[in-house]
Amino acid sequence: MSNINTLGELLNAANTQYWVFDLGRRVQPISNSEFDAFETLTTPYPYPIQGHAQFALVFGEDPQQPFIWFLKFPLDERGLLNPAARSQFMQMLSDAIGQDITKPLTEDEQQRMASHPFHAKPSQEKLAIFNAQLRKSLKQPASSQYEFACQYLAGTAGAEMWQSVGLQGLADICARAGDFEHAQLLSNALASSVAEIQIATCQLLEHVVAPSSVQQTIAKLFATINDERRSYLLRASASAEEVTTQLLQQLADQQQPLDEQQLIAVAARCWPVLKRDAIRKFYLESLAAQPQPFFNQIFADIVAIPEIRMPMLSELRNPERSAQLSAAIGGLFKAMTQ
Repeated sequence: MSNINTLGELLNAANTQYWVFDLGRRVQPISNSEFDAFETLTTPYPYPIQGHAQFALVFGEDPQQPFIWFLKFPLDERGLLNPAARSQFMQMLSDAIGQDITKPLTEDEQQRMASHPFHAKPSQEKLAIFNAQLRKSLKQPASSQYEFACQYLAGTAGAEMWQSVGLQGLADICARAGDFEHAQLLSNALASSVAEIQIATCQLLEHVVAPSSVQQTIAKLFATINDERRSYLLRASASAEEVTTQLLQQLADQQQPLDEQQLIAVAARCWPVLKRDAIRKFYLESLAAQPQPFFNQIFADIVAIPEIRMPMLSELRNPERSAQLSAAIGGLFKAMTQ
């Protein structure tokens, strides 16, 4: 690997196709050209989270049985890759499995690949939707849980059987949300009287592009409830900026500041709405009502996202902000200089 400096070069040298999926904010593909620009320090990572790039590399000679690496690399203050961390990983990779990255691994090699410091296994929900999206893109069949999940949401299985609905089965349905019949099943899931089914569906929908019928169901539900499920519904609207804006504007019109979980939901999944001036103002004023350490943590996280970095930075000198927001920003600067 002496003449190989990037992961992309390593995979190309192995004559293998590869795909990249972000796993930090939303489970979504990153093009190879975009990943190459990130690896060569040309552009920042598009979806940084808590100062890291967290992604999956999928590769292999047989796309039906791919290798998958779950990786997490630190970023600098500009969102660019820390090349020393990548070099360290590639050296550890060479020490663990040698130069043939597509060979079958021994049990010892598998353990070493799963225990290095740059390994980052995604959450249960992210892993389920990642598996569902990958199976679909590789034209593989859905999981064994898919059929019963469809039966339950279609009403052909007893309502009391909800605990038998597997997360992976729900994820398989979400990955096919663009199909009419699956969209109807997802609307049924969101309208379910079982909170666990509602919440699990929201946690999976936040990673896919949901059709308008499902988004309309989300908006109707949001208007009729006033509990912790609202933060999950916000996350589920992540693929539809107009719907997320509608939900947030509804709270703003009702003078209901966002609570901690809703603030996290927007920062983690729905950040594109923060390009909008009115929504950004409402969001930051709600954030300023939280304890200073929470304000600092959330602001630092979202200001690193390239898509909204400049609008967020402009708020630091906005003369129209409230005294409360001014104090919170002052506290942020104070923490940065300590």
